[in-house]
Amino acid sequence: MRLMFDRRLIYHFDGFALLLMMLIVALGVTTVYSATYQAGRAVADSYAWRQALWALLGLAATLGMVSFDYRRLERYAWLFWGVGAVLLLAVDIAGEMGNGSRRWLAVGPVTVQPSELMKLALIVTLARIFHRNTRPGGLRLRDLVLPAVLTAVPAALILAQPDLGTAGVFVFIFASMVLMAGPSRRTLAIIAGVGLAMAPLLPVAFARLKPYQQRRLETFLSPELDPLGAGYHVIQSKIAIGSGGFHGRGFLQGTQNQLNFLPEQHTDFIFSVYSEEWGFVGAVLLLVLYTILLLRGLVVVARAKERFGALIAFGVLANVFWQASINLGMTTGLLPVVGITLPFFSYGGSSLVTLMASLGLVINVNMRRFSHDRISAL
Repeated sequence: MRLMFDRRLIYHFDGFALLLMMLIVALGVTTVYSATYQAGRAVADSYAWRQALWALLGLAATLGMVSFDYRRLERYAWLFWGVGAVLLLAVDIAGEMGNGSRRWLAVGPVTVQPSELMKLALIVTLARIFHRNTRPGGLRLRDLVLPAVLTAVPAALILAQPDLGTAGVFVFIFASMVLMAGPSRRTLAIIAGVGLAMAPLLPVAFARLKPYQQRRLETFLSPELDPLGAGYHVIQSKIAIGSGGFHGRGFLQGTQNQLNFLPEQHTDFIFSVYSEEWGFVGAVLLLVLYTILLLRGLVVVARAKERFGALIAFGVLANVFWQASINLGMTTGLLPVVGITLPFFSYGGSSLVTLMASLGLVINVNMRRFSHDRISAL
């Protein structure tokens, strides 16, 4: 039997979105090199080399994600979620420790962060549920119980690591996809009412946070209260961003970075390193790249001919948007420091490969928007 290749797949391949992603990734690898650079060394730091290798693997994952009909993922959504939950549980039991948190699993010579993989698994699972539960008047409150449980379980496992920032991203992804799925007005009113009713419980929730998490929130509005402790990160980050001025100090010329005043400079606060070196102009350029990439993705969502694909694409965009917003907010002092990295930019293999694979799914949805063939799901 002769297999026919549909040329429309190539025609609808969004090479521009791929180019935007690779530009952000390339800027990230360059900044990781600068953030970990040590004077007198003749070769690039190992962090930069590893990030470059992760980027190549991520590119392969992106291309791999466009090589099949994304609708087949609907069959295996529950399996993906289950595997992700097991991996998160394994992290809580026997994960690798780092910076006071247990977030990684050792797989041979490398470490994997299952929470990043679980984000994509959750997006696919929620897309399946909302795709199959379409109501003319909008989703009822009872329709959100199962999706909420599927979100709460991994969020609770991640919160136990502890990783408050990533757990929060899971909640934001859930809320974004619920809005995309279309809740009824009554459901929205009930959720808003419950939210207001639970506001008095915030002090109780605050009391259950880890001491360092409490200090981060306490010094959010006034970092100067603890300039050498919880407020140190934000103070040094704002100094680095401000010292970049309009044009920046130049590549490898950032004083806060090179003198090691800036903490977590290749992960959480990499935007500060980048801004000090390239200034306001470079920061605006990076934000423009993110904005165009997200808008390009929203076009895919709007054009999608099938609800499952639109929900997947929107969930991926929500993940990128919320991570970028939280990271930029905490590095500029607009949000508390919660340990969220800048997507496609910060150092980290699990995050980079998963995000690049996720964007491959968005491109996949765009490629197959002309197809109406249904894939049977279990």
